[in-house]
Amino acid sequence: MLQLSQIILENPQVNSFQELLKVVGQFGADGQVLLSFDLKPDFRDTPRDWENKLEYAFMWGGR
Repeated sequence: MLQLSQIILENPQVNSFQELLKVVGQFGADGQVLLSFDLKPDFRDTPRDWENKLEYAFMWGGR
């Protein structure tokens, strides 16, 4: 199971929620099956429905 905290720690170049969506989408496109939201992303542009947006990006592989 892939954890959101792991993605954030391993990608220090990500500085916004929009960039995080792209990275999460790439993990989904690469065949990862499960993603755990173990923390809330701490970016200025993190929306209220951040979980839904990340899940969508992960499921659809960033499309």
